[in-house]
Amino acid sequence: MAAPIKDIVIPDSAPTSLMLQKHADYIAAYGNRKDDYEYIMTEFLRMNGMYWGLTAMALAGQLDRMDKSEVVDFIHKCQHESGGFSCSIGHDPHLLSTLSAVQILTLFDALDSVDTAATVKWVKSLQQPDGSFFGDRWGEVDSRFSFVAVACLALLKSLDQVDVDKAVEFVLSCMNFDGAFGCRPGSESHSGQVYCCVGLLSITGRLHHVNADQLGWWLCERQLPSGGLNGRPEKLPDVCYSWWVLSSLKIIDRLHWIDKEKLVSFILACQDEETGGFADRPGDMVDPFHTVFGLAGLSLLGDTSVQPVNPVFCMPEAVIRKLNIQLQYL
Repeated sequence: MAAPIKDIVIPDSAPTSLMLQKHADYIAAYGNRKDDYEYIMTEFLRMNGMYWGLTAMALAGQLDRMDKSEVVDFIHKCQHESGGFSCSIGHDPHLLSTLSAVQILTLFDALDSVDTAATVKWVKSLQQPDGSFFGDRWGEVDSRFSFVAVACLALLKSLDQVDVDKAVEFVLSCMNFDGAFGCRPGSESHSGQVYCCVGLLSITGRLHHVNADQLGWWLCERQLPSGGLNGRPEKLPDVCYSWWVLSSLKIIDRLHWIDKEKLVSFILACQDEETGGFADRPGDMVDPFHTVFGLAGLSLLGDTSVQPVNPVFCMPEAVIRKLNIQLQYL
């Protein structure tokens, strides 16, 4: 007998409508609780967390509620002499926090407040002979870092500073027999890696290397009976995959292959009606990470109360259009 599918049951009492103002209020208040245990223990994610929260506010149309000068000052203090940005003051620079810093500064139109030339030089220094990128000076390689590096340089109008052909070659070496991608050659396919690899191919104009039907099928198989999406087979659904899976489907023009109504119901069920914010699954604790990806997922699904989101950069579409970044879609 086949094993039962791992899934959740959405409670009858779960929310069925978007509480956008509650989510904006939740994010606006989050950074004020600097003495909270949760805030203190997530210092290693501070820059990323700021990006998640500020992007959520931008998608809610309420970015003007946030203190731009305080944010920009913090980011400035996180830039190292190397040009890279750290997750928080006093930490080492990393590509992940560097992209978050560049995205935040782009949201606020404040890139001139930091040394972007040094940032470009640092990102370039992390590319390896096989086209991959180290995440930092310690040498970890992951296809996520390839996307992060390319996305960062695209926002800084400096993509020509790295070997794009080699970067694409490495990402394609991470493609598996199922049409999806892993973190390194031979690694298991995962929705998050798919987003990173497809996003890089979109930025570099190389989507012709993707088998859209095969990859689209693999991505659609991530939807479970509850309507939620998982990251790989035999895993529970999680709101964050409403972004990783949907953005990839949007880029390859296969978004219509999933059951949109069931997914919307799942995402809405993950809201906290009292505090605002989204959790990974109904009834769990909310956080900024799942909140931004819940809103971004709803945007991709056509919720017009949320600002249109760009499926490659997870930023408001209007911001990317203003930059005139050329992206490829199928």
